[in-house]
Amino acid sequence: MKYNDTLTLKDGRKCLIRNGELKDGKAALDNFILTHKQTDYLLTYPDENTFGEADEAEYLQKKADSENEIELVAQIEGKIVGLAGIDAIGGVYKLKHRAQFGVSVDKDYWGQGIGRALTRACISCAREAGYTQIELDVVSDNKAAVSLYKSEGFKEYGRNKRGFRTRSGEYKELILMLIEL
Repeated sequence: MKYNDTLTLKDGRKCLIRNGELKDGKAALDNFILTHKQTDYLLTYPDENTFGEADEAEYLQKKADSENEIELVAQIEGKIVGLAGIDAIGGVYKLKHRAQFGVSVDKDYWGQGIGRALTRACISCAREAGYTQIELDVVSDNKAAVSLYKSEGFKEYGRNKRGFRTRSGEYKELILMLIEL
């Protein structure tokens, strides 16, 4: 599945949203590690990452070559500032209609519309791939993300009161959301 689009950000700069590729391995990995340092809202801590540069490059190329999964990069002036993707929840018939979505954006670029653009791009790609449902989990006190997802059509279908546990020992409630395509 291929995707390529350019948008004008709120501050007037151009942002390219495209498939991540083999050549993006280091930059995408650097962005992944950075964004996971910047917030407790993402699934892992940076030191839990098991990918090296070559692993990330191969992952991106595999997604670029896939017919039903994708990993997108948001690029401004040559710098990768965000990542988003859809992954199949399962390959068996009973699960083939479901995709899982995730997104992260460098904190220096929050509020420019990049997260929304990546979300919309992934929804479009999921439709193209034949999915009829996209699912995600979001930390309930991540108000900006919850608002974004709701505004794009995601609906809450459940909560996991102790879905995340931070290293400080605090539990974070996860909201389970989905959008029907």
